[in-house]
Amino acid sequence: MNNHSIHSADRSTHLKIVLVALVAGIVVTGLGIFSRGNDDVQTARVIKAGQPTAFTSSGTSAVR
Repeated sequence: MNNHSIHSADRSTHLKIVLVALVAGIVVTGLGIFSRGNDDVQTARVIKAGQPTAFTSSGTSAVR
């Protein structure tokens, strides 16, 4: 029997769809985790702001 619609599908067909989706989600998650690599040391770079700078077209500085 072919179920052409999800509404007319029986319980086992719904279960198969849920299981296939679950396995696919686990595979995608696993590939995402393992494809990151093994970076044991994770460092964050800190960028500090310098002095405020104003750019004008007339050559004079504008203080805001």
